[in-house]
Amino acid sequence: MPKSIIIIGAGMGGLTAGIYGQKNGFETRIYEMNHRPGGQCTSWKRGEYTFDACIHHLMGCAPKSKLNMFWREIGAMSANFVRTKECVSVASSDGTVFYDYYDPDELEKHLLQLSPQDKGVISEYIQGIRKASKFDMTGNLIMGNYLGILLHLPAVLGNMKWFKVSMGQFAERFRDPFLKKAFPLLVYSNPEVPVFLHMMRHASGYKRDIAWPIGASNAFVAGIVKQYEGLGGKIHLRRKVEKIITEHGRAVGIRLADGTEEFADIVISNADGRKTLLELLDGSFMDDTLRSYCAEPADLSEFAVTVYIGVNRDLTKEPSSMILLLDEPVTLGDQIFNSLEMQAYGFDKTMAPEGKGVIKVEFRSTYSYWKELSSNKEDYNAEKKKTADRVIGLLEARFPGIKEQVEAVDVSTLLTWERFMGGTHGFNNAPSKEPDFISSMVSPKGMTVPGLKNFYFTGIWTTGAGALFLNALSGKKAIKKICKENGMKFQTEDK
Repeated sequence: MPKSIIIIGAGMGGLTAGIYGQKNGFETRIYEMNHRPGGQCTSWKRGEYTFDACIHHLMGCAPKSKLNMFWREIGAMSANFVRTKECVSVASSDGTVFYDYYDPDELEKHLLQLSPQDKGVISEYIQGIRKASKFDMTGNLIMGNYLGILLHLPAVLGNMKWFKVSMGQFAERFRDPFLKKAFPLLVYSNPEVPVFLHMMRHASGYKRDIAWPIGASNAFVAGIVKQYEGLGGKIHLRRKVEKIITEHGRAVGIRLADGTEEFADIVISNADGRKTLLELLDGSFMDDTLRSYCAEPADLSEFAVTVYIGVNRDLTKEPSSMILLLDEPVTLGDQIFNSLEMQAYGFDKTMAPEGKGVIKVEFRSTYSYWKELSSNKEDYNAEKKKTADRVIGLLEARFPGIKEQVEAVDVSTLLTWERFMGGTHGFNNAPSKEPDFISSMVSPKGMTVPGLKNFYFTGIWTTGAGALFLNALSGKKAIKKICKENGMKFQTEDK
């Protein structure tokens, strides 16, 4: 019977695997290459400002939601939370703003004020949100509660039509030109997302299940780390794993960068799947499927570049998440944009001194563009500065005078994440396959590799999606799988 587990990487999947491992009687140790746990769920200080890399809309914050039960099991709900009125807002340069309010009554009234001529499509949109709000579809899928899904099947089937319609297609139904531009951008500026996923998120916000942890990602992670260490788990920071040691088709331990070897009955990798398979395991345990998964990630990546700005400006009345429509296309990095996606953190007073605030602007780019620039450090840094200056200039349309109010700037690219996380192409560590968001919620695949016993994956390699809750939940599912394979009853409470 296995007694010990080594976990590579203190990201969300690794921390959660550690927690449930401890709860089920295993002795677990996490080895993390970085100086702090949390992986991509991280925030940092630049002078008196806090910049956050991860959280946009944190789901599972309503006490009665099924996802909240999971968060509480791992200690994630120890932080204080604040909720916003709107899911996202879209602003044009003429001052018109669409607030996508969570409350359907407020939203319907607002939309009709913006475009009375679109009463029919507005009514259809609001009706879809109301139907989605009647059941915890996301929670039932995430937690594998098939009975809950079946009980709500009539309501689910009634909303299935929204799976067939993308945000971009739905936007074409509006007559109002502003709403035609706004709607395709409501889900992280991706017009290809099915309307149903937007409505699920909208419904979660209406039921107060979406919130923001005061103190940003580090405050959220702190509760999880406290839970893990309180159960007796050990996190070893600045300990980079270079090899997984195998004997007779079994994972038996790891070799660290300093040559130290550590052994355990089971090894779990929450690290980049490609590097785990091709480098830590020397490509020894592969089949055709895994080889295809290890193909080079797509060059173009969403959220590839982020510009963080600390400003001497009160942002408390600004929408938390906003898209700024541009009058003319603009080039940032190697891509052309007609809008800017941003967050304004006026709702969290811990992120900046009184009367000041933080803005984050994110946009897509290619890995190859920044990789080529990085061959010359001066060119790379100059392009980052040029990009930040251009973004700040574009923000003038919404925030007149902001250029003179900037007090702190930071720019991250995929190269930044590659250095920080050690992943392939930065944070784009998902396997090379079409993402399947729904199936990854129900049953993450790819936790094991052929020909190697006592080894498991957690994190984005198993989920194929970047959602925080999915990657955290993968750690629970890995320990549940280990318990089942060893004839053990899986425990969610402390032993």
